[in-house]
Amino acid sequence: MTETDSSSSPTDRSFEETLNRLEDIVEQLEDDPPSLEKALDTYEEGVALANDCLSRLDKAEQRVSELSIDGK
Repeated sequence: MTETDSSSSPTDRSFEETLNRLEDIVEQLEDDPPSLEKALDTYEEGVALANDCLSRLDKAEQRVSELSIDGK
């Protein structure tokens, strides 16, 4: 499991790095659950990362859509 620096902000990471960190969080919570407080903090980070990924995907989809319209 690759550990990405959790202190860097989501905007400093590429989409792939953000997704990898999110996968690490899911693995950690499933395989080696931490204390309740740590689990909540980790879950909160995961939700923020998931929202960031979804936002980036929405923007990418919009760009593809705009390019498709322009290409006609």
